[in-house]
Amino acid sequence: MTAGILDLVSWAQDYAYAAERQLRAFTSRPSPRGFQTGTACPVVIIPGVYETWKFLQPLITRVHDAGHPVYVVDRLSWNLASVPDAARHVADLIAAERLEDVVVLAHSKGGLIGKYVMVGLDADSRIAGMIAVAAPFSGSAYARYMLSPSLRAFAAGNEHITGLNTNTETNRRITSIFARFDPHIPEGSALAGATNIEIDTGGHFRLLADARVADAVLSALAGFGWSRDGTNPSVSPGSP
Repeated sequence: MTAGILDLVSWAQDYAYAAERQLRAFTSRPSPRGFQTGTACPVVIIPGVYETWKFLQPLITRVHDAGHPVYVVDRLSWNLASVPDAARHVADLIAAERLEDVVVLAHSKGGLIGKYVMVGLDADSRIAGMIAVAAPFSGSAYARYMLSPSLRAFAAGNEHITGLNTNTETNRRITSIFARFDPHIPEGSALAGATNIEIDTGGHFRLLADARVADAVLSALAGFGWSRDGTNPSVSPGSP
C-alpha cells in the first residue's frame, strides 16, 4: 500500500481505538486511589481534551505495575478548561498531596498543560520532568477549522502555545513520544532541546496502547527522580 493509503488506515484505526476507549471510560468504575501505591517517583496523569484519566488506563496500569504511585487530577474531568486553568488544577493536586520528584505523564493537550505547570507554577521545584505522548507543542494546522473553542485553542498562533515555545530551557526535562504519522498533528510533536522518541506507526490515540510507547515511558521514568526510599530506581542493587 502507498503511504497515503496507510495514513488513511491509521486514521480510521485511531478513531476506532478512541471510540472503544471512550466507551470503556463510561462503563468502567475503577478507583484512582488504587493506583497511589508504590515507592518509585510519583507520576501525575494529564489526559488530552475530551479525555478523562481513564482514557490512559492501559498506560497507567503499566506505570503502576512498575512501582510508581500514580495520581489523577479529578478536577480536570473531561479536560475542557483553558490551559492556564487546567494547569492550576494540576499544581493544586501536587501541592495538596505534598508530592516531590514528580514526573508528569501527559497525552496531547496534557503536554501543553504539563509544560505550563513546569514553566510557571512550580516554584517549589516539585516536578522532575514530563513525558508527553502526542503533544501539540507547535500547535496543529487543523485546529482553525474546528468548531469547538477547546479544539481551536490548538492553533499554532494561540497565545499559550507561542508563549510556551519561548521557554526552551524547560524542554531538556521533557521526553516527547510521538508516532511517525499523527492524523491530528501534521506538524508532529518533536520539541527542540527535549528527548524526542518517534515510534514507527501511525496514530494519535491508539499510540497510548502501543507496547513500544509503554516501554519508552518506563525507560524515561527510570531517568527521573528517586524512589521514596532514597534509592535510584534506574540502578540495580549491587551496581557500582
